[in-house]
This record gives sequence, C-alpha cells and structure tokens, in this order.
Amino acid sequence: MALGQPSRLARPERLTRSIPGMLAAPTPSISFEFFPPKDDASEGALWDAIRRLEAVRPDFVSVTYGAGGSNQDRTVRVTERIARETTLVPLAHLTCVGASVAALRQVVGLYAASGVRNILALRGDPPGNVGGEWVAHPEGLDHAEDLVRLVRALGDFTVGVAAFPDVHPESAGFDHDVEVLVRKADAGATFAVTQMVFDADTYLRLRDAVAARRSLPITPGLMPVTNFKQIARMAQLMGTPLPSAVLSRLEAVADDPAATREVGVQIATELAERMLSEGAPGLHFITMNRSTATLEVHRNLGL
Repeated sequence: MALGQPSRLARPERLTRSIPGMLAAPTPSISFEFFPPKDDASEGALWDAIRRLEAVRPDFVSVTYGAGGSNQDRTVRVTERIARETTLVPLAHLTCVGASVAALRQVVGLYAASGVRNILALRGDPPGNVGGEWVAHPEGLDHAEDLVRLVRALGDFTVGVAAFPDVHPESAGFDHDVEVLVRKADAGATFAVTQMVFDADTYLRLRDAVAARRSLPITPGLMPVTNFKQIARMAQLMGTPLPSAVLSRLEAVADDPAATREVGVQIATELAERMLSEGAPGLHFITMNRSTATLEVHRNLGL
C-alpha cells in the first residue's frame, strides 16, 4: 500500500453497504434524518435521539445541512462521528450553496477520509431566504445533476438525490420535475429521497412517472407531526402544501399538544401503510432530532 493511502481493509463493512441494494431488499428500508445542532446543548439532544433510534437498526441515517446551507461544519462533524462511533450507515448531505467546486471537493474528501461512501447530492436552498432567488457561487455549481457528476468523478461513491412529489417551488410543473429526476439518474444518481409527504397519491404519481423512464428507487420522506405551527411553517417554506384532509385533522387539535402529537402519529402511520402497500421501497423518517414519535410510528407498522 502506498504511503498516505487509507487501507480499504480498515473500513467497516457497514460504511460501504449499498443503499440501492437495501432499497431492493424484500423488506422495506427504514432510515432516519436529523438536522445539525446549533449549539452544544442541542448536540447532546441529537445524540440522545441517535442512540435511541440506533436500537431499531435502521438501514441508514442522514444529517441535513440546515436551512440555506447553514451549519455545514457541524453537519460534517456529526456525520463523521456517526461513521466512527455508531453501528449506523451514514448518508452524507452535500449542497452547492455558497460553495466553490474546490470547497465541494474538500468536503467530499473529509467524508471519504472518515469512510463515508454514500452521499446525498442537493442543489440546496438560497442562504438566508429559502424562498429567495437561487444564485450559484461564481466558482460553484448551479444544479444538483452537476454535483452528482462531480461526486461520482471523485471516487467510488453511491449518490442519491432529492425528489419533490408536490412539485419543486421553482419548477414549471410536474413533467419538469420528472425530467429533472431523469437527468439526475443519467448523471449517476442511483436512488432518491423525497421531501416530506402528506399525500400518498402525489408520491405514487412521481414514483410511477420516473419508473416509466429510469430505474431509480424513490423513498418517501415521512414526518410525524408533533407541533402544528412548526409543520405549517415548514410546509410553507418548502412549498409542500398540507392536503385539506390532513390540515383539518391537525387544526382540530392545534391547541392541544398531546392531541396534536397523537393525530400526527396516526397520520404518519396511515401514510406509511398506504405507501408501503403500494410498493414504496422504504420510509425515510424526518425526525426533527426527536425519537419518540418516530419510534411510535415504527412500532405501529410492526417493522
């Protein structure tokens, strides 16, 4: 082995597992998504959630960059720590926001050095204003498909991408979103994860339209609602409308935190059951760095 080259034998087998392979398994794939902590106290809460959810043996977990690409350093650090200190398979997030190609190459190198081989390549939201106009870094990339190509060129990485069942806020429409996913697959993406789903039909429509053109497994994102104001704001920021049937159920209990949580878990369970029954390859739980509601849905599904 040449001096300075990492030993492939030293890399734990779990870090090189194929996420597309997991999604092709007979049993549904289960994964969890966390967001980067803003300070040391919230980082402690995050690790408590990670350890609790580790016990149910998910196929993989991911850590987002935060709104507008913020908290990148903590994202990289937490992902590296997951790779080193847990039994979990980390899916590393990477966005184009505010980054030159040289900076992106550096982050990929940090992930690679810690053994991470699965990367979710995202364009990302405009910094400081999720609904603002996207402006690429002058020495950076403008589209997720370009980032997919960059990551694939840098090494033996499995690359996933984002999908938008309710149509991306900047998209010309559903057909355009399908075309974008096809281009991402052609660039080298081998799986996709959606934004949070509250209407199973929109997920199924997107999945089937893409499947007619490319083999790209698409896992729905699922978020058990525990706070009505929080989910309403997130839905507005991401351009993901809450269906009237879901909205009316949550509004009816909006002033009762315990009832909101109960209804949120019920809705998530119903959505999960429907999508799994229709052949979804798995579920990607958006945990908001909490474990109890996610674990309750997981138990309800008998997974």
